[in-house]
Amino acid sequence: MIKPNHALAALLLTLALAGCASTADQPAAPADQAAAVPVPAPAATSTTPVAPVQAATVQADPLAMVDAAGSPLRERTIYFEFDRSEIGAGAQRALEAHGRFLVANPTLKLRIEGHCDERGTREYNIGLGDRRAQAVRRVLMFMGVQAAQLQTVSYGEEQPAVDGHDEAAWSRNRRAELAYSR
Repeated sequence: MIKPNHALAALLLTLALAGCASTADQPAAPADQAAAVPVPAPAATSTTPVAPVQAATVQADPLAMVDAAGSPLRERTIYFEFDRSEIGAGAQRALEAHGRFLVANPTLKLRIEGHCDERGTREYNIGLGDRRAQAVRRVLMFMGVQAAQLQTVSYGEEQPAVDGHDEAAWSRNRRAELAYSR
């Protein structure tokens, strides 16, 4: 198996982290028009070293590693800014760990669930949740994770992590959650 060039992976991860913004006030493009794709600005990359995630051995259950004490894989929630789907720099370390783990364990699957706070229409929030899940998927694929290992779903505002009608609750509900399976 050929491992991706680290410089190329860092460049692709940087481009993916730049993402593209969306706003609730933008009208949807007609179905017969292609949407313009903005060119993302380069984002700053982290120079913080990340501990390697060891490949599962034949005797060990790889899913047990996900919840192991001290495992970087225990961080399975990626938070977003209001009305945004860009991956923040704070989520980069967790996604790097998940990417390495999935590449080392190609039989595992990951469901990426996109969520929103209660503001916005139901339809808009389903779309925003999908964009958040797709942003996480793109980062993982840039790291070498196979598309067949990844599934995305959007729950919009339907499954809040925290009940409430203030910024404290809303900030916890703007998220993508990572769920492993075989």
